[in-house]
Amino acid sequence: MAMTQLTTQDLTRIVAANGLPALLGRLVDYLEADFRRWPEFDKSPRSAAHSALGVIELMPVADAKEYSFKYVNGHPGNTKLGLSTVVAFGVLADMDTGMPTLISELTLTTALRTAATSVMAAKLLARKDAKTMALIGNGAQSEFQALAFHHLMGIEEVRVFDTDPAATDKLVRNLAVAAPALRVVRSAGVAQAVRGADIVTTVTADKANADILTPEMIEPGMHINGVGGDCPGKTELAPEVVANASVFVEFEPQSRIEGELQQMPADFPATELWEVLTLRAAGRRNGAEVTLFDSVGFALEDYSALRLVRDCAKELGLGHEAGLIPVLRDPKDLFGELAAAPAIARLKVA
Repeated sequence: MAMTQLTTQDLTRIVAANGLPALLGRLVDYLEADFRRWPEFDKSPRSAAHSALGVIELMPVADAKEYSFKYVNGHPGNTKLGLSTVVAFGVLADMDTGMPTLISELTLTTALRTAATSVMAAKLLARKDAKTMALIGNGAQSEFQALAFHHLMGIEEVRVFDTDPAATDKLVRNLAVAAPALRVVRSAGVAQAVRGADIVTTVTADKANADILTPEMIEPGMHINGVGGDCPGKTELAPEVVANASVFVEFEPQSRIEGELQQMPADFPATELWEVLTLRAAGRRNGAEVTLFDSVGFALEDYSALRLVRDCAKELGLGHEAGLIPVLRDPKDLFGELAAAPAIARLKVA
C-alpha cells in the first residue's frame, strides 16, 4: 500500500486549481458531513507538551475506516526568530491494516480548516443578516478568516486591529489583492473595531490570559468567534463575556481544558456543534442573543481537511511516493531490507 506525500507546493497548486472560495466551500462541506456523524469517531483531547515558550501537540481521531493525526506547535515568539508561530503536518492511515496512506503538510491547510470551521459555526450561530466583522489579531491566520467570511458568509466590511501595526499593514495589503470588493477599515483599538460589528473574530497569538473583549464592548445579537484561546493559560475574553453568552464548542472535554471555558465553573453549560448540525440542540434562538464559538481546533477538522486535500490531489494528479515505509518482498524478512544494501552487506563483526 503506497504512502503519498503532499508538500506545501502541492497545496498551493490545489488552491490555484480550485480557487480559494470554492476550496473553502468544499472544506465546509467535508466538515459538516463529518461532524454530522460525530458518534462514529473515536475521540480524545489532544496530547500537549508545554514549555515556557510554547506548546507541541499531537491530535488523533479515527473512525472505523481511517485514522488521522496532526503534529502542530504554537510558539508565539518564533516570529522574532524568523520562524512561523505554527507549523503542522498530518497523516492518514488505513484502520484495517494500520498502513499509513498519506502524509501531508498541514500548516497552510490548518489555516484553511480553521477558517472553514469558523464559517461552519457562524452559519449556525450568527445572524443571517450579518455584514460586518471585527478582526482582532492580524497575524498569519487573519487573511484566511477574512476571506472565508467574505466569500462564504457575505461579509462586506471587516474592521481590523492588531497591537503590531506591521501585521495590519500586511493584512490590508493582502486583502486588497485577494478580495478587492471587501471593505477593510483600520481601527485605532479593539473597542472601535468591535462597535456595531455583527461578528467579532479574535485570533491573537500571545500565550496569556488576556481580556481582549470586555463586557461593555458586547452588543445584543453579536456572534463572537473566539479562535486564539487554544491552550491552558491562553484566553482572549473576559470571563463576564463568556458568562453572558450562549457558548458552543467542538469537543467539550478538550474545550474545558484549553478554551475560554477554562475560566468557567465545571458545570457551566456549553453545546457541541455536532448537536446543532444534527438538530439535537438549538443554535441561535433569536436576533438579540449573544453567541460564542469557543474554537480551540479539534482533530476531526484535520481528518476532514486531510481527506479533502487527498481527494483534490487525486483529481489533479499531485503527490508522490513518500518512501517512508519499506516495500518488502517477504513481509517477515525486515532484516533483508538492510542486508540488501551493499554498505550493510560489507559490515564485519569486530
